[in-house]
Amino acid sequence: MMLVVVTFSTQAQEKKSKNAKYTIEVNGNCEMCKKRIEKAAFSVSGVKSADWHIDDHKLHLIINEEKCSLNDVQKAIAKVGHDTNDVKATQEDYDKLHGCCLYERK
Repeated sequence: MMLVVVTFSTQAQEKKSKNAKYTIEVNGNCEMCKKRIEKAAFSVSGVKSADWHIDDHKLHLIINEEKCSLNDVQKAIAKVGHDTNDVKATQEDYDKLHGCCLYERK
């Protein structure tokens, strides 16, 4: 009986965070990129904060991990044409970007 109680209490402690903070790299160039990247991030249910910095290409996120994952956010950003370290935009999505937004792909 004690083993069952310990097992359930251990599983309860593995809950996902309601306010997990992440910083990821997202490729882009300008203010239009900033708006597009942040809009894509906010389109994912569970994203509480998204702030992309042009100078270092870092996206600072706060997400509710009970509603979404970091991978969900990266997929949404890639769908609008911007590469992250883990998820790359398709060539088709990248080609849809405005001329000034065409960053150098790695």
